[in-house]
Amino acid sequence: MYKIILVPLDGSKRAEAILPHVENLSLCFDAKVILFIVAEPSLMLEYDEVIDMSKYLEKRDLQKKETESYLASLQEEFSAKDIEVQTLIGHGPIVKAIIDAAERENADLVAMASHGRGGLSRTFYGSIAAGVLHRVDRPLLLIRSRGER
Repeated sequence: MYKIILVPLDGSKRAEAILPHVENLSLCFDAKVILFIVAEPSLMLEYDEVIDMSKYLEKRDLQKKETESYLASLQEEFSAKDIEVQTLIGHGPIVKAIIDAAERENADLVAMASHGRGGLSRTFYGSIAAGVLHRVDRPLLLIRSRGER
């Protein structure tokens, strides 16, 4: 049924709440898991804004290394359970990056956790899960996470 499962993460424990579900599905269907993170958006400056590019580039490189390390540790956990796993880092607007990755990787399922915000905070901050839900053209497993941030 499912051969490729795309798992969007953001590095938080709340987002990782989907992982036990993905592990079980992967073992049941012998599916490949793609652990996916969208990197920080491109640098956007006001027309008169000045920044120290060397500090920006150092920070970006550090974030990239931390993201790669994070994904590698999760990849090891899945591999230790004989689950085929791949990691992927995307760029751009988060919802679009998730949808594009699902299409590009031919994912049969997108599995992710919702941070469970509602009301005004959802309106103010937006909702990645809601955005994916309204735009995705394939099955979506969405669980509500209530754990750590």
